[in-house]
Amino acid sequence: MNNEDSAQLEKNQQAVYKRLSSSFKNNRIGHAYLFDGSRGTGKMAAALFFAKLLLCEKPNNNVPCETCPSCRRVRSGNHPNVTIIEPDGQDIKRGQMSDLIFKMTKKGYESGRKIYIVSSAERMNVSAANTLLKFLEEPEGEVTAILLTDAYQAILPTIQSRCQRISFLPPSREMLIDALVKKELTDAMAATVSMVTADLDEAYRLASDEQFVHMRKTVLKLVEALDRHVHEALLFIHSDWIPLFKEKEDFERGLDLLLYAYRDIVSVKAALQSMPTYPDQQQFFNNLSIKMPYNQLSLMMEAILQAKKYLHSNMNRTLLMEQLVLNMQEGLRVV
Repeated sequence: MNNEDSAQLEKNQQAVYKRLSSSFKNNRIGHAYLFDGSRGTGKMAAALFFAKLLLCEKPNNNVPCETCPSCRRVRSGNHPNVTIIEPDGQDIKRGQMSDLIFKMTKKGYESGRKIYIVSSAERMNVSAANTLLKFLEEPEGEVTAILLTDAYQAILPTIQSRCQRISFLPPSREMLIDALVKKELTDAMAATVSMVTADLDEAYRLASDEQFVHMRKTVLKLVEALDRHVHEALLFIHSDWIPLFKEKEDFERGLDLLLYAYRDIVSVKAALQSMPTYPDQQQFFNNLSIKMPYNQLSLMMEAILQAKKYLHSNMNRTLLMEQLVLNMQEGLRVV
């Protein structure tokens, strides 16, 4: 994490940034923190920011300098006073906690505070959690624990009570798109996956999944077919849609992506400044918006929502899509 990353933390998690900086400024450093929030909210980045701040040789306005040897070693993962614990397989095991405690109490380390970061803390098995709990109850010297979790309720209440809880807000859609573009996704794909999930890791995984990319193309082809002729759309349902969207979860995702397409068309027609799901289709959607009155678009979107309800009632999916196509073409609800 460099100065740019620190600025990103301040922008994305302003309350967290202020609280950590204020704790340092007022010399009120807790011995244990519990960072909780969904995946992709920057918990590890914040933990490393705080570690650097606590160990920095020349902090500037309650921000790590990023240039001193201590900051550089934390950034490279080579600082002897910073230890990161991650699950060994499915769990964090007792042996890992025992080794950590030995390391934190061992003499001969560099002077100054020792910091340990426990990633996915909810995955500590019972023995590991109890071992950590004993250490939290009897902290020795300048030691700071930072536990990270995306499942706060899965943390033992006795551990919760001994930590200062700092909650992370889920990223805004704009923040998520920016982060995905920095990972070298196209603006178009970043915009689409950001409508499907607010989790950065899952969004990136979806965008890299060939099946999801194919799903996106198939949904847009159905919009094109519906614009041309109902019979073409019906043939497309049998030849392309049904074979691709085999699983119920995928089928529902396809309906969501279809709904987002027509929502984009409404936004274009109304000249709204909302962020589109398909920014690469704006010219095509503009042409459609000229031809389609608002009431037709509204009924088409309602038909998709009704189809989602019928999907959960286990209606035959081929029949469901045939009815949806017919009723979208006619501007009627699915019945």
